[in-house]
Amino acid sequence: MKNIYTILTLSLMLFIVSCGGENEKTIVDNSPTISVKTSQIAANTNSPFLSVSGKIQATNSADLSTRMMGYVNKVHVNVGDKVRKEQLLISISNSDLQAKRAQVNAGITEANAAFNNAQKDYNRFKNLFAENSASQKEMDDMTANYEMAKARLEAANQMKNEINAQFAYSNITAPFSGTVTSKNVEAGNMANPGVSLISMETPGNFEVMAMVPESEISDIKKGAAVAVLVKSINKTIKGKVTEVSTSAKNTGGQYLVKIALDNTDAHILSGMFTTVQFPVQRKATSSMVLLPTDAIVTNGQLSGVYTVSQSNTALLRWLRLGRTFGDQVEVLSGLNADEAYIISAEGKLFNGAKITIQ
Repeated sequence: MKNIYTILTLSLMLFIVSCGGENEKTIVDNSPTISVKTSQIAANTNSPFLSVSGKIQATNSADLSTRMMGYVNKVHVNVGDKVRKEQLLISISNSDLQAKRAQVNAGITEANAAFNNAQKDYNRFKNLFAENSASQKEMDDMTANYEMAKARLEAANQMKNEINAQFAYSNITAPFSGTVTSKNVEAGNMANPGVSLISMETPGNFEVMAMVPESEISDIKKGAAVAVLVKSINKTIKGKVTEVSTSAKNTGGQYLVKIALDNTDAHILSGMFTTVQFPVQRKATSSMVLLPTDAIVTNGQLSGVYTVSQSNTALLRWLRLGRTFGDQVEVLSGLNADEAYIISAEGKLFNGAKITIQ
């Protein structure tokens, strides 16, 4: 009996070991390895001139909308078309306004007839009252009737002015001469009040909208000359600061600065990104960690960078970023100097992805 018990015990142990071995095989990670390139962070202690990111926009631009709801009958222009001031751009159905105008015109005719009749009665009783042939009460009644008829006629005329003003919103015209930059509706679409239907701008005159951090805004002065690098065409254009915001209430601690660009032959367009260099030196710091903006990973309002873990896997580190200096951004927290980060990968990176460093 003892031998049988020993054999059963050994068999059970072998079965458990065998099962454990099979379970270990099922959790082996067979995902492909992603080849990446890394770079080493270096602390920067220099004091370069202040540079911030900006975006070009036309000095004279407009997003056109309507105050009435209705179906679009016709869009008379296309994106890229040059238009003149007061040119018709969009026609919106106004059959309901035409019906209201007919009602208002009928009301004006009625009010005008009532006014003429009340005026005749007033003048007649005025003469009778002067001859002591009408009482004061009758004269007061005629005067009140005349004034009410006069007020009803004025109200009808003002209602007509209101209808005529609404007709202006059924025909969208160009507020200035320029070029159509976007078209958001087609014939048959419903136009809603306040929703942009078409956008246009005057080409040739451009400005840059830049955001300056609070630590540097006190050094930015109106009228200062700046250098603006347009990244897409690799051209530097001179400009001048025209506006400096004094509040960052709605801009997340960044202050809006507007720069007017000098006239140039460079082919620049609205929406191009720029780097604006101001003629003030950045405040010196003991140490600064800079990352190239191309290495930054964004997810909503979060910003991070992929680093390399001790087991050679990708590790996403969330960062708190500071100022922008050209094509580099300052790291305030989340990454230390002399750490490595991934600058490019031959595949899609994710947390825990196996990597090999080239």
